[in-house]
Amino acid sequence: MTLRIGNASGFYGDRFDALREMLTGGELDVLTGDYLAELTMLILGRDRLKDPAAGYARTFLRQLEDCLGIAHERGVKIVTNAGGLNPAGLADAVRHLADRLGIPVRVAHVEGDDLTARHPGSLAAHAYLGGFGIAACLREGADIVVTGRVTDAALVTGPAAAHFGWRETDYDRLAGAVVAGHVLECGAQATGGNYAFFRDGDVRRPGFPLAELHEDGSCVITKHPGTGGFVDVGTVTAQLLYETAGARYAGPDVTTRLDTVRLGQDGPDRVRIDGVHGEAPPPTLKVGLNKLGGFRNEVVFVLTGLDIEAKAALVRDQMEPALGKAADVRWELARTDRPDASTEETASALLRLVVRDPDQGVVGRALSGAAVELALASYPGFHVLAPPGKGSPYGVFEDVYVPHGGVDHVAVLHDGRRIPVPPAHDTAVLDDVPEPPLPEPPAPGPTRHAPLGLVAGARSGDKGGNANVGVWARTDDVWRWLAHELTAERFRQLIPESRELNVTRHLLPRLRALNFVVEGILGAGVAAQHRFDPQAKALGEWLRSRHLDIPEALL
Repeated sequence: MTLRIGNASGFYGDRFDALREMLTGGELDVLTGDYLAELTMLILGRDRLKDPAAGYARTFLRQLEDCLGIAHERGVKIVTNAGGLNPAGLADAVRHLADRLGIPVRVAHVEGDDLTARHPGSLAAHAYLGGFGIAACLREGADIVVTGRVTDAALVTGPAAAHFGWRETDYDRLAGAVVAGHVLECGAQATGGNYAFFRDGDVRRPGFPLAELHEDGSCVITKHPGTGGFVDVGTVTAQLLYETAGARYAGPDVTTRLDTVRLGQDGPDRVRIDGVHGEAPPPTLKVGLNKLGGFRNEVVFVLTGLDIEAKAALVRDQMEPALGKAADVRWELARTDRPDASTEETASALLRLVVRDPDQGVVGRALSGAAVELALASYPGFHVLAPPGKGSPYGVFEDVYVPHGGVDHVAVLHDGRRIPVPPAHDTAVLDDVPEPPLPEPPAPGPTRHAPLGLVAGARSGDKGGNANVGVWARTDDVWRWLAHELTAERFRQLIPESRELNVTRHLLPRLRALNFVVEGILGAGVAAQHRFDPQAKALGEWLRSRHLDIPEALL
Protein backbone atom coordinates (compact mmCIF):
# COMPACT_ATOMS: atom_id res chain seq x y z
CA MET A 1 0.00 0.00 0.00
CA THR A 2 1.56 3.27 -1.15
CA LEU A 3 0.60 6.83 -0.21
CA ARG A 4 1.63 9.39 -2.83
CA ILE A 5 2.27 12.78 -1.24
CA GLY A 6 3.36 15.74 -3.35
CA ASN A 7 4.38 19.28 -2.50
CA ALA A 8 3.40 22.46 -4.34
CA SER A 9 5.02 25.21 -2.26
CA GLY A 10 8.29 25.63 -0.41
CA PHE A 11 7.72 29.19 0.80
CA TYR A 12 5.27 32.09 0.66
CA GLY A 13 5.86 33.34 -2.87
CA ASP A 14 6.81 30.07 -4.55
CA ARG A 15 5.70 29.23 -8.10
CA PHE A 16 2.01 30.13 -8.36
CA ASP A 17 1.22 27.49 -10.99
CA ALA A 18 2.74 24.63 -9.01
CA LEU A 19 -0.57 23.68 -7.36
CA ARG A 20 -2.18 23.11 -10.75
CA GLU A 21 0.94 21.42 -12.14
CA MET A 22 1.02 18.92 -9.30
CA LEU A 23 -2.70 18.18 -9.46
CA THR A 24 -2.71 17.61 -13.22
CA GLY A 25 0.77 16.14 -13.76
CA GLY A 26 0.21 12.66 -12.33
CA GLU A 27 -1.37 10.57 -9.60
CA LEU A 28 -1.48 11.94 -6.04
CA ASP A 29 -3.30 11.10 -2.84
CA VAL A 30 -2.26 14.17 -0.85
CA LEU A 31 -0.87 17.54 -1.90
CA THR A 32 0.93 19.68 0.66
CA GLY A 33 1.90 23.32 0.66
CA ASP A 34 4.55 24.82 2.94
CA TYR A 35 4.22 28.61 3.19
CA LEU A 36 5.84 29.40 6.53
CA ALA A 37 9.33 30.39 7.64
CA GLU A 38 10.71 32.51 10.47
CA LEU A 39 10.58 35.62 8.29
CA THR A 40 7.07 34.79 7.03
CA MET A 41 5.71 34.70 10.57
CA LEU A 42 7.02 38.22 11.10
CA ILE A 43 5.47 39.41 7.83
CA LEU A 44 2.13 37.86 8.73
CA GLY A 45 2.36 39.37 12.21
CA ARG A 46 2.72 42.82 10.70
CA ASP A 47 -0.24 42.08 8.41
CA ARG A 48 -2.32 41.19 11.45
CA LEU A 49 -1.43 44.47 13.15
CA LYS A 50 -3.09 46.28 10.25
CA ASP A 51 -6.03 43.88 9.96
CA PRO A 52 -6.95 41.40 12.74
CA ALA A 53 -8.70 39.24 10.14
CA ALA A 54 -5.44 38.80 8.21
CA GLY A 55 -2.43 36.71 9.18
CA TYR A 56 -2.62 33.91 6.60
CA ALA A 57 -1.07 33.33 3.17
CA ARG A 58 -3.58 34.91 0.80
CA THR A 59 -1.78 33.47 -2.22
CA PHE A 60 -3.07 30.01 -1.28
CA LEU A 61 -6.68 31.17 -1.69
CA ARG A 62 -5.98 32.49 -5.18
CA GLN A 63 -4.27 29.23 -6.13
CA LEU A 64 -7.15 27.23 -4.72
CA GLU A 65 -9.76 29.19 -6.64
CA ASP A 66 -8.19 27.87 -9.82
CA CYS A 67 -7.62 24.32 -8.58
CA LEU A 68 -10.22 23.34 -5.99
CA GLY A 69 -12.42 21.67 -8.60
CA ILE A 70 -9.49 19.62 -9.93
CA ALA A 71 -8.54 18.43 -6.45
CA HIS A 72 -12.14 17.45 -5.73
CA GLU A 73 -12.54 15.56 -9.00
CA ARG A 74 -9.32 13.64 -8.46
CA GLY A 75 -9.90 12.94 -4.78
CA VAL A 76 -6.67 14.63 -3.69
CA LYS A 77 -6.52 15.80 -0.09
CA ILE A 78 -4.81 19.17 0.48
CA VAL A 79 -2.80 19.87 3.64
CA THR A 80 -1.18 23.26 4.14
CA ASN A 81 0.30 25.48 6.83
CA ALA A 82 -0.86 28.56 4.89
CA GLY A 83 -3.06 29.37 7.89
CA GLY A 84 -0.04 31.04 9.43
CA LEU A 85 -1.22 33.15 12.37
CA ASN A 86 -4.91 32.67 11.58
CA PRO A 87 -5.73 29.10 10.51
CA ALA A 88 -9.39 29.46 11.50
CA GLY A 89 -9.67 32.56 9.31
CA LEU A 90 -8.19 30.79 6.29
CA ALA A 91 -10.39 27.72 6.86
CA ASP A 92 -13.46 29.96 6.82
CA ALA A 93 -12.22 31.70 3.68
CA VAL A 94 -11.78 28.32 1.97
CA ARG A 95 -15.32 27.34 2.93
CA HIS A 96 -16.68 30.56 1.47
CA LEU A 97 -14.67 29.94 -1.70
CA ALA A 98 -15.99 26.38 -2.00
CA ASP A 99 -19.59 27.55 -1.48
CA ARG A 100 -19.17 30.22 -4.14
CA LEU A 101 -17.75 27.67 -6.59
CA GLY A 102 -20.36 25.06 -5.68
CA ILE A 103 -17.78 22.44 -4.73
CA PRO A 104 -18.64 20.25 -1.71
CA VAL A 105 -15.48 19.98 0.39
CA ARG A 106 -14.96 19.45 4.10
CA VAL A 107 -12.47 21.92 5.56
CA ALA A 108 -10.81 21.42 8.95
CA HIS A 109 -8.07 23.25 10.73
CA VAL A 110 -5.53 22.77 13.51
CA GLU A 111 -4.95 25.28 16.28
CA GLY A 112 -3.12 25.61 19.58
CA ASP A 113 0.24 26.83 18.33
CA ASP A 114 -0.43 30.53 19.07
CA LEU A 115 1.25 31.48 22.37
CA THR A 116 1.57 35.19 21.62
CA ALA A 117 -0.52 36.19 24.63
CA ARG A 118 1.98 34.48 26.93
CA HIS A 119 4.88 36.52 25.54
CA PRO A 120 4.17 40.24 25.93
CA GLY A 121 6.10 42.37 23.49
CA SER A 122 6.24 39.68 20.83
CA LEU A 123 4.59 40.19 17.46
CA ALA A 124 4.07 36.46 17.04
CA ALA A 125 4.94 33.54 19.32
CA HIS A 126 4.07 30.13 17.96
CA ALA A 127 4.89 26.58 19.00
CA TYR A 128 5.94 24.06 16.37
CA LEU A 129 3.23 21.40 16.51
CA GLY A 130 3.45 17.87 15.13
CA GLY A 131 1.35 15.96 12.66
CA PHE A 132 -1.28 14.26 14.83
CA GLY A 133 -3.70 17.19 14.70
CA ILE A 134 -3.58 16.90 10.91
CA ALA A 135 -4.07 13.14 11.20
CA ALA A 136 -7.17 13.63 13.37
CA CYS A 137 -8.70 15.96 10.78
CA LEU A 138 -8.07 13.52 7.94
CA ARG A 139 -9.38 10.53 9.89
CA GLU A 140 -12.64 12.42 10.38
CA GLY A 141 -13.06 12.95 6.66
CA ALA A 142 -11.49 16.34 5.97
CA ASP A 143 -10.67 17.10 2.33
CA ILE A 144 -8.60 20.19 3.15
CA VAL A 145 -6.62 20.71 6.36
CA VAL A 146 -5.31 24.15 7.26
CA THR A 147 -2.73 24.60 10.00
CA GLY A 148 -0.78 27.35 11.61
CA ARG A 149 2.80 26.79 12.78
CA VAL A 150 3.55 23.10 12.55
CA THR A 151 6.90 21.60 11.69
CA ASP A 152 7.40 21.46 7.94
CA ALA A 153 7.63 17.66 8.08
CA ALA A 154 4.28 17.45 9.93
CA LEU A 155 2.55 18.11 6.61
CA VAL A 156 3.71 14.58 5.67
CA THR A 157 3.72 12.78 9.03
CA GLY A 158 0.07 13.75 9.60
CA PRO A 159 -1.33 12.28 6.37
CA ALA A 160 0.91 9.22 6.71
CA ALA A 161 -0.22 8.54 10.28
CA ALA A 162 -3.87 8.88 9.23
CA HIS A 163 -3.51 6.69 6.15
CA PHE A 164 -1.48 3.88 7.71
CA GLY A 165 -2.98 4.01 11.21
CA TRP A 166 0.33 4.72 12.90
CA ARG A 167 0.38 5.24 16.65
CA GLU A 168 2.30 7.95 18.48
CA THR A 169 4.97 5.40 19.46
CA ASP A 170 5.64 4.08 15.94
CA TYR A 171 8.89 6.00 16.00
CA ASP A 172 10.70 4.30 13.11
CA ARG A 173 7.74 4.79 10.78
CA LEU A 174 7.24 8.38 11.88
CA ALA A 175 10.95 9.07 11.46
CA GLY A 176 10.81 7.76 7.90
CA ALA A 177 7.92 10.14 7.20
CA VAL A 178 9.86 13.02 8.77
CA VAL A 179 12.72 12.36 6.37
CA ALA A 180 10.30 12.26 3.44
CA GLY A 181 8.68 15.47 4.67
CA HIS A 182 12.02 17.20 5.09
CA VAL A 183 12.99 16.32 1.52
CA LEU A 184 9.66 17.57 0.15
CA GLU A 185 9.26 20.70 2.24
CA CYS A 186 11.40 23.04 0.14
CA GLY A 187 9.83 22.09 -3.16
CA ALA A 188 12.18 22.20 -6.12
CA GLN A 189 15.29 22.07 -3.92
CA ALA A 190 14.81 18.28 -4.08
CA THR A 191 14.57 18.23 -7.89
CA GLY A 192 17.70 20.15 -8.85
CA GLY A 193 16.86 23.65 -7.64
CA ASN A 194 19.65 25.48 -5.78
CA TYR A 195 21.81 22.39 -6.32
CA ALA A 196 25.61 22.51 -6.20
CA PHE A 197 25.94 20.31 -9.31
CA PHE A 198 23.08 21.96 -11.21
CA ARG A 199 24.81 21.33 -14.53
CA ASP A 200 24.08 17.61 -14.16
CA GLY A 201 20.60 18.21 -15.63
CA ASP A 202 18.17 20.75 -17.03
CA VAL A 203 17.04 22.86 -14.07
CA ARG A 204 15.55 25.80 -15.94
CA ARG A 205 12.10 24.89 -14.58
CA PRO A 206 12.37 21.99 -12.15
CA GLY A 207 9.24 20.09 -11.27
CA PHE A 208 8.06 19.74 -7.70
CA PRO A 209 8.80 16.57 -5.73
CA LEU A 210 6.60 13.80 -4.43
CA ALA A 211 7.12 10.85 -2.11
CA GLU A 212 5.76 7.35 -2.57
CA LEU A 213 5.46 6.51 1.11
CA HIS A 214 5.10 2.95 2.41
CA GLU A 215 3.57 1.56 5.57
CA ASP A 216 6.97 0.78 7.10
CA GLY A 217 8.07 4.42 6.75
CA SER A 218 10.32 3.89 3.75
CA CYS A 219 9.71 5.92 0.62
CA VAL A 220 10.81 6.77 -2.89
CA ILE A 221 11.37 10.43 -3.77
CA THR A 222 10.45 11.23 -7.36
CA LYS A 223 8.55 13.77 -9.48
CA HIS A 224 5.80 13.73 -12.09
CA PRO A 225 6.83 12.35 -15.51
CA GLY A 226 7.95 14.96 -18.02
CA THR A 227 8.61 17.72 -15.50
CA GLY A 228 11.95 19.51 -15.41
CA GLY A 229 14.89 19.06 -13.12
CA PHE A 230 16.09 15.72 -11.82
CA VAL A 231 16.07 13.58 -8.69
CA ASP A 232 19.17 11.69 -7.68
CA VAL A 233 21.03 10.74 -4.53
CA GLY A 234 22.84 14.09 -4.60
CA THR A 235 19.72 16.27 -4.76
CA VAL A 236 18.14 14.30 -1.93
CA THR A 237 21.33 14.39 0.16
CA ALA A 238 21.55 18.15 -0.29
CA GLN A 239 18.01 18.64 0.97
CA LEU A 240 18.50 16.26 3.90
CA LEU A 241 21.40 18.42 5.08
CA TYR A 242 19.45 21.67 4.67
CA GLU A 243 18.76 23.39 8.00
CA THR A 244 19.68 20.31 10.05
CA ALA A 245 22.64 19.66 12.34
CA GLY A 246 23.76 16.40 13.92
CA ALA A 247 22.59 12.82 14.03
CA ARG A 248 19.48 13.60 16.08
CA TYR A 249 16.85 15.70 14.29
CA ALA A 250 14.30 16.56 16.96
CA GLY A 251 10.61 17.17 16.32
CA PRO A 252 7.35 17.13 18.27
CA ASP A 253 6.35 13.65 17.05
CA VAL A 254 9.71 11.88 16.95
CA THR A 255 13.45 12.42 17.09
CA THR A 256 14.77 11.21 13.76
CA ARG A 257 18.20 9.63 13.54
CA LEU A 258 19.70 11.13 10.41
CA ASP A 259 22.75 8.89 10.85
CA THR A 260 20.57 5.87 9.98
CA VAL A 261 19.21 7.17 6.66
CA ARG A 262 20.05 4.99 3.65
CA LEU A 263 19.76 6.39 0.13
CA GLY A 264 19.85 4.48 -3.13
CA GLN A 265 19.11 5.29 -6.75
CA ASP A 266 15.97 3.34 -7.66
CA GLY A 267 15.82 4.25 -11.35
CA PRO A 268 15.71 7.51 -13.30
CA ASP A 269 14.45 10.34 -11.07
CA ARG A 270 13.79 7.91 -8.23
CA VAL A 271 15.67 7.75 -4.92
CA ARG A 272 14.77 5.19 -2.30
CA ILE A 273 15.02 6.14 1.39
CA ASP A 274 14.92 3.43 4.04
CA GLY A 275 16.54 2.22 7.24
CA VAL A 276 15.47 5.30 9.21
CA HIS A 277 15.27 4.89 12.97
CA GLY A 278 13.32 7.09 15.33
CA GLU A 279 13.34 7.81 19.03
CA ALA A 280 10.92 9.41 21.47
CA PRO A 281 10.65 13.17 20.94
CA PRO A 282 12.26 15.62 23.36
CA PRO A 283 10.20 16.74 26.38
CA THR A 284 9.69 20.27 25.07
CA LEU A 285 8.29 22.00 22.00
CA LYS A 286 10.14 24.79 20.24
CA VAL A 287 8.42 28.19 20.21
CA GLY A 288 9.50 30.82 17.70
CA LEU A 289 9.29 34.39 19.01
CA ASN A 290 9.19 37.22 16.51
CA LYS A 291 9.64 40.74 17.82
CA LEU A 292 10.20 44.16 16.32
CA GLY A 293 13.83 45.01 16.98
CA GLY A 294 13.81 48.65 15.89
CA PHE A 295 14.38 50.46 12.62
CA ARG A 296 16.90 49.93 9.86
CA ASN A 297 18.20 51.92 6.92
CA GLU A 298 20.98 51.49 4.40
CA VAL A 299 22.76 53.26 1.59
CA VAL A 300 25.21 51.82 -0.92
CA PHE A 301 27.89 54.21 -2.19
CA VAL A 302 29.41 53.42 -5.58
CA LEU A 303 33.19 53.92 -5.75
CA THR A 304 34.65 53.86 -9.26
CA GLY A 305 38.14 53.66 -10.67
CA LEU A 306 41.26 54.59 -8.73
CA ASP A 307 41.85 55.11 -5.00
CA ILE A 308 38.97 52.92 -3.85
CA GLU A 309 40.21 52.60 -0.28
CA ALA A 310 40.83 56.33 0.05
CA LYS A 311 37.39 57.16 -1.36
CA ALA A 312 35.80 54.78 1.14
CA ALA A 313 37.73 56.36 4.01
CA LEU A 314 36.64 59.85 2.92
CA VAL A 315 32.93 59.10 2.82
CA ARG A 316 33.10 57.27 6.15
CA ASP A 317 34.70 60.31 7.75
CA GLN A 318 32.06 62.58 6.21
CA MET A 319 29.16 60.43 7.41
CA GLU A 320 30.51 59.91 10.92
CA PRO A 321 28.86 62.99 12.55
CA ALA A 322 25.41 61.85 11.41
CA LEU A 323 25.93 58.34 12.80
CA GLY A 324 27.00 59.18 16.32
CA LYS A 325 23.63 58.49 17.95
CA ALA A 326 22.87 55.22 16.12
CA ALA A 327 22.86 52.03 18.18
CA ASP A 328 24.46 49.91 15.46
CA VAL A 329 26.51 51.05 12.45
CA ARG A 330 28.04 48.63 9.96
CA TRP A 331 30.22 49.38 6.94
CA GLU A 332 31.11 46.78 4.30
CA LEU A 333 33.35 47.41 1.30
CA ALA A 334 32.79 44.93 -1.53
CA ARG A 335 35.71 45.07 -3.96
CA THR A 336 33.76 44.24 -7.09
CA ASP A 337 36.06 46.53 -9.11
CA ARG A 338 38.68 45.32 -11.60
CA PRO A 339 41.77 47.16 -12.83
CA ASP A 340 41.62 48.59 -16.35
CA ALA A 341 37.96 47.51 -16.58
CA SER A 342 36.13 47.53 -19.89
CA THR A 343 32.83 48.74 -18.35
CA GLU A 344 32.08 51.32 -15.68
CA GLU A 345 30.21 48.76 -13.61
CA THR A 346 33.17 46.40 -13.45
CA ALA A 347 35.39 49.35 -12.54
CA SER A 348 33.27 50.04 -9.45
CA ALA A 349 33.26 48.84 -5.84
CA LEU A 350 30.31 49.03 -3.45
CA LEU A 351 30.49 50.55 0.03
CA ARG A 352 27.43 49.48 2.02
CA LEU A 353 26.32 51.33 5.14
CA VAL A 354 23.66 49.77 7.40
CA VAL A 355 22.33 51.63 10.43
CA ARG A 356 19.96 50.30 13.13
CA ASP A 357 18.36 52.04 16.08
CA PRO A 358 15.18 51.85 18.19
CA ASP A 359 14.36 55.40 17.06
CA GLN A 360 13.20 55.66 13.45
CA GLY A 361 14.35 59.28 13.31
CA VAL A 362 17.96 58.32 13.97
CA VAL A 363 18.09 56.01 10.95
CA GLY A 364 15.71 58.02 8.78
CA ARG A 365 15.95 61.71 8.06
CA ALA A 366 19.31 62.13 9.81
CA LEU A 367 20.96 59.44 7.68
CA SER A 368 19.27 60.29 4.38
CA GLY A 369 19.98 63.98 4.74
CA ALA A 370 23.66 63.42 5.50
CA ALA A 371 24.09 61.05 2.54
CA VAL A 372 22.26 63.22 0.02
CA GLU A 373 24.13 66.38 1.09
CA LEU A 374 27.40 64.75 0.00
CA ALA A 375 26.27 64.59 -3.64
CA LEU A 376 28.52 67.50 -4.70
CA ALA A 377 30.96 67.47 -1.80
CA SER A 378 32.60 64.07 -1.52
CA TYR A 379 34.79 61.70 -3.54
CA PRO A 380 35.08 62.02 -7.35
CA GLY A 381 32.34 60.12 -9.14
CA PHE A 382 30.03 60.18 -6.11
CA HIS A 383 26.72 58.39 -6.54
CA VAL A 384 24.60 55.84 -4.68
CA LEU A 385 22.54 52.88 -5.88
CA ALA A 386 19.42 54.45 -4.34
CA PRO A 387 18.83 57.23 -1.85
CA PRO A 388 18.08 56.03 1.69
CA GLY A 389 14.47 56.25 2.77
CA LYS A 390 12.85 56.98 6.11
CA GLY A 391 13.95 53.69 7.71
CA SER A 392 11.94 50.50 7.98
CA PRO A 393 11.19 48.25 10.95
CA TYR A 394 13.18 45.05 11.32
CA GLY A 395 12.52 41.94 13.36
CA VAL A 396 14.43 39.68 15.66
CA PHE A 397 13.86 35.96 16.18
CA GLU A 398 14.35 33.92 19.33
CA ASP A 399 13.72 30.30 20.32
CA VAL A 400 12.11 29.38 23.62
CA TYR A 401 10.68 26.06 24.74
CA VAL A 402 7.54 24.82 26.51
CA PRO A 403 6.52 21.35 27.73
CA HIS A 404 4.41 19.26 25.36
CA GLY A 405 1.44 19.75 27.67
CA GLY A 406 1.91 23.51 27.56
CA VAL A 407 -0.11 23.90 24.36
CA ASP A 408 -3.76 23.16 23.58
CA HIS A 409 -3.30 21.20 20.36
CA VAL A 410 -6.78 20.82 18.83
CA ALA A 411 -8.18 19.50 15.56
CA VAL A 412 -11.23 21.59 14.60
CA LEU A 413 -13.42 19.62 12.20
CA HIS A 414 -15.62 20.78 9.35
CA ASP A 415 -18.74 20.38 11.51
CA GLY A 416 -17.30 22.38 14.40
CA ARG A 417 -16.34 19.45 16.60
CA ARG A 418 -13.08 19.90 18.48
CA ILE A 419 -10.78 16.93 19.04
CA PRO A 420 -7.98 17.49 21.59
CA VAL A 421 -4.63 16.09 20.50
CA PRO A 422 -2.80 14.64 23.51
CA PRO A 423 0.87 15.43 24.10
CA ALA A 424 3.57 12.88 23.38
CA HIS A 425 3.25 9.68 25.47
CA ASP A 426 6.97 9.29 26.00
CA THR A 427 9.82 11.76 25.70
CA ALA A 428 13.59 11.54 25.88
CA VAL A 429 16.13 14.24 26.62
CA LEU A 430 18.35 14.92 23.63
CA ASP A 431 21.89 13.73 24.17
CA ASP A 432 24.73 13.97 21.70
CA VAL A 433 25.32 10.83 19.68
CA PRO A 434 28.88 9.51 20.09
CA GLU A 435 31.07 10.64 17.21
CA PRO A 436 31.31 7.88 14.61
CA PRO A 437 34.78 6.64 13.64
CA LEU A 438 36.52 8.36 10.78
CA PRO A 439 37.04 6.40 7.56
CA GLU A 440 40.50 5.31 6.60
CA PRO A 441 42.43 8.30 5.19
CA PRO A 442 43.46 8.21 1.55
CA ALA A 443 46.98 7.19 0.65
CA PRO A 444 49.46 10.08 0.38
CA GLY A 445 50.00 11.46 -3.10
CA PRO A 446 50.43 14.63 -5.13
CA THR A 447 47.93 17.43 -4.52
CA ARG A 448 46.69 20.48 -6.37
CA HIS A 449 45.50 23.77 -4.83
CA ALA A 450 41.94 23.91 -6.13
CA PRO A 451 38.36 24.83 -5.12
CA LEU A 452 36.65 22.47 -2.70
CA GLY A 453 33.57 22.53 -4.95
CA LEU A 454 35.33 20.52 -7.63
CA VAL A 455 34.92 17.43 -5.45
CA ALA A 456 32.22 18.24 -2.87
CA GLY A 457 28.71 19.65 -2.81
CA ALA A 458 27.26 21.95 -0.17
CA ARG A 459 23.98 23.48 0.89
CA SER A 460 23.49 26.04 3.64
CA GLY A 461 20.62 27.71 5.46
CA ASP A 462 19.46 29.49 8.59
CA LYS A 463 17.95 28.60 11.95
CA GLY A 464 17.43 31.77 13.92
CA GLY A 465 20.80 33.39 14.39
CA ASN A 466 22.73 30.25 13.46
CA ALA A 467 23.68 28.90 10.05
CA ASN A 468 24.34 25.36 8.99
CA VAL A 469 26.50 24.24 6.10
CA GLY A 470 26.12 20.66 4.92
CA VAL A 471 28.99 19.34 2.80
CA TRP A 472 28.88 15.97 1.08
CA ALA A 473 31.05 13.78 -1.11
CA ARG A 474 29.78 11.92 -4.14
CA THR A 475 32.26 9.05 -3.90
CA ASP A 476 33.82 7.00 -1.12
CA ASP A 477 37.32 8.17 -2.08
CA VAL A 478 36.35 11.83 -1.73
CA TRP A 479 34.61 11.06 1.56
CA ARG A 480 37.77 9.54 3.03
CA TRP A 481 39.67 12.72 2.19
CA LEU A 482 36.90 15.14 3.16
CA ALA A 483 36.29 13.64 6.60
CA HIS A 484 39.94 14.13 7.55
CA GLU A 485 40.57 17.44 5.78
CA LEU A 486 37.53 19.59 6.48
CA THR A 487 37.66 19.92 10.26
CA ALA A 488 35.93 22.65 12.24
CA GLU A 489 39.23 24.48 12.48
CA ARG A 490 39.77 24.29 8.72
CA PHE A 491 36.22 25.57 8.24
CA ARG A 492 37.07 28.62 10.38
CA GLN A 493 40.15 29.24 8.28
CA LEU A 494 38.17 29.09 5.05
CA ILE A 495 35.26 31.22 6.35
CA PRO A 496 36.98 34.09 8.18
CA GLU A 497 33.81 35.60 9.69
CA SER A 498 33.32 32.35 11.66
CA ARG A 499 36.73 32.48 13.33
CA GLU A 500 35.44 34.05 16.57
CA LEU A 501 32.26 31.96 16.61
CA ASN A 502 31.44 28.49 17.86
CA VAL A 503 31.58 26.03 14.94
CA THR A 504 30.44 22.45 15.54
CA ARG A 505 31.08 19.65 13.06
CA HIS A 506 28.78 16.65 12.80
CA LEU A 507 29.67 13.48 10.84
CA LEU A 508 27.01 11.58 8.88
CA PRO A 509 28.95 8.72 7.27
CA ARG A 510 25.95 7.03 5.61
CA LEU A 511 25.35 10.24 3.68
CA ARG A 512 29.11 10.77 3.18
CA ALA A 513 28.45 14.15 4.71
CA LEU A 514 29.64 16.71 7.24
CA ASN A 515 27.28 19.24 8.77
CA PHE A 516 28.69 22.42 10.29
CA VAL A 517 26.66 24.63 12.64
CA VAL A 518 27.96 28.21 12.95
CA GLU A 519 26.44 29.86 15.99
CA GLY A 520 25.53 33.53 15.92
CA ILE A 521 26.70 34.29 12.38
CA LEU A 522 23.23 35.63 11.49
CA GLY A 523 22.82 37.81 14.56
CA ALA A 524 19.16 37.99 15.62
CA GLY A 525 17.92 36.07 12.57
CA VAL A 526 16.98 36.76 8.98
CA ALA A 527 14.61 39.64 9.71
CA ALA A 528 17.46 41.56 11.35
CA GLN A 529 19.49 41.33 8.10
CA HIS A 530 22.71 41.07 10.07
CA ARG A 531 24.91 40.22 7.09
CA PHE A 532 25.05 40.52 3.31
CA ASP A 533 23.44 37.08 2.93
CA PRO A 534 21.01 37.17 5.89
CA GLN A 535 19.73 33.61 5.48
CA ALA A 536 23.16 32.09 4.74
CA LYS A 537 21.78 30.70 1.49
CA ALA A 538 25.11 31.09 -0.32
CA LEU A 539 27.45 30.34 2.58
CA GLY A 540 27.94 26.81 1.26
CA GLU A 541 28.78 28.06 -2.22
CA TRP A 542 31.35 30.46 -0.76
CA LEU A 543 32.90 27.50 1.06
CA ARG A 544 32.97 25.48 -2.17
CA SER A 545 34.85 28.31 -3.88
CA ARG A 546 37.67 28.28 -1.32
CA HIS A 547 40.90 26.53 -2.29
CA LEU A 548 42.49 23.59 -0.51
CA ASP A 549 45.23 21.12 -1.35
CA ILE A 550 43.17 18.35 -2.95
CA PRO A 551 44.67 14.98 -3.97
CA GLU A 552 45.10 14.94 -7.73
CA ALA A 553 43.59 11.46 -7.81
CA LEU A 554 40.24 13.00 -6.80
CA LEU A 555 40.24 15.76 -9.40
